[in-house]
Amino acid sequence: MQTDPGPTHKARSTRRTLLKRGMAVGLAGAAATLGYTCLVEPFWWHSVRLDLPIAHLPTGLVGRTLVQISDLHIGSRVDEEYITKSVKAIEAYDPDFVVITGDVVHYLDARDAEQASRVLEGLPHGRLATLAILGNHDYACGWGDAEAARDVARRLEDLGIEVLRNDLKDVAGLQVIGLDDLWAERFWPEQVLPRVDASRASLVLSHNPDTADEPGWGDWKGWILSGHTHGGQCKPPFLPPPMLPVRNKRYTQGAFDLGDGRHLYVNAGLGYLRQMRFNVRPEVTVFTLRRA
Repeated sequence: MQTDPGPTHKARSTRRTLLKRGMAVGLAGAAATLGYTCLVEPFWWHSVRLDLPIAHLPTGLVGRTLVQISDLHIGSRVDEEYITKSVKAIEAYDPDFVVITGDVVHYLDARDAEQASRVLEGLPHGRLATLAILGNHDYACGWGDAEAARDVARRLEDLGIEVLRNDLKDVAGLQVIGLDDLWAERFWPEQVLPRVDASRASLVLSHNPDTADEPGWGDWKGWILSGHTHGGQCKPPFLPPPMLPVRNKRYTQGAFDLGDGRHLYVNAGLGYLRQMRFNVRPEVTVFTLRRA
């Protein structure tokens, strides 16, 4: 009776070679992915171009350009050269409005606000308005440092960037409402929304998209421009991002119909909390104003 001699030395050697090659390819792929995630995508911003339909928009504003940037996180965590070049580059879009929707500074101490003054000195201004609101990181660690927020706001105002904190600015017939930050416990829409003329065009800037689910909106209808999420920063293909700093996990990035006459747009941000992005490129949003 014959017995199975088992695999030959040559066959075993071939399998070992194939296994080593497979491991080498896998390690090379992992290294390439990590390098892309940490060294390429965090700095590879792109522009997203969209129409922004607004009810009662004055004829003189139809076709005008509004550029939204968000979550710059100026400070020790984000490369200063990258963020400086990025904000200067929006000049190419010839904006009529420039709006910054919060987390301008990753405020750890006053040096971060000083850096923001240098970086934003090169920010192209909108022909009609350059506006900003504050986010949680503008209130420093713990989101409760009112003095840090005043420091950020003062420096922005010194650069000609008007900061709206639960306030309203009428720009050529468009009422721009800027709401303060939710996590800083200064989101007070009841202070400003009753002043909005519903028969005229309006637009809201609110850093945290969770504010769309908060009370206080009354009968206001229209678009809310937001940021805060960074789109999750890292997102597996065809799957939602595993980590989002919001209660409502639907609010990742992009446009959302809230079903009550309000619409939300979540900008994926220019900066980062940690220097890594995957499948969520940094974003500059270029809106063309249309009459709804």
